[in-house]
Amino acid sequence: MRAFSIVGLTGSGKTSVIEKVIAALKERGFSVGSVKEIHYEAFKIDTEGKNTWRHRQAGATTVTARAHYETDIMYTGHLDIYEVLSHYKEEFVALEGVRDANVPQISCCKEDEEPEITPLTIAISGRFANNHTGFYKGLPIINGITETERLVELILEKSPALMPDVGPECCSVCGTDCKSFLAKCLKGEESPENCALKGKKVSLIIGGKEIAMVPFVQNILKNAVLGVVKELKGYKKGGDIRVEFIDDEGI
Repeated sequence: MRAFSIVGLTGSGKTSVIEKVIAALKERGFSVGSVKEIHYEAFKIDTEGKNTWRHRQAGATTVTARAHYETDIMYTGHLDIYEVLSHYKEEFVALEGVRDANVPQISCCKEDEEPEITPLTIAISGRFANNHTGFYKGLPIINGITETERLVELILEKSPALMPDVGPECCSVCGTDCKSFLAKCLKGEESPENCALKGKKVSLIIGGKEIAMVPFVQNILKNAVLGVVKELKGYKKGGDIRVEFIDDEGI
């Protein structure tokens, strides 16, 4: 999966840009999903008094509304963006207004506003691009409506497979945090393949989904398994070891 985020305040033109980009990616044959961050605190799909609301009031934590033409799964609370993305199978996921994901960002703003710039920003777009051309602080200004293909080319160039986002206290093999590492990749100073979590030799898959593990956790799991299998007949150093089991105790 590859992902990117288009950020900006209300009225900046980010929805118009993301519409064009999604359509262009689809035309190129990519499967595309999207996530819309909603900052209106009172927003909710569930309506007080309706059946799904009554299910939640009765104690259900995950409620699904299943209709003829759509299925809406409603979770309690504000899910971590990586938990949200774990439900996606598309090749690309376009994020609108999402700032906490470790992905390239396209900044949108109004014509007379200052674009929001972060180390992950790769371009300036939105309504700002109606009156400005060229570059802004070294970043290309691309009109997402009239220069959609140019913007898509940049997204394809700058969006690696989804990068992890763990704190430096858990993994700092690269010498920095995950967002700073991606920022170096976007500048061409690093390669995503050099991420310690990308080059892992230990994988943990639960329920068909791979669980990201920082290097020291990988080593703990590896050493625990090796400590047992080394004593078994048939063990060969350097061989491929696979362990599968079903947690039938629900732990």
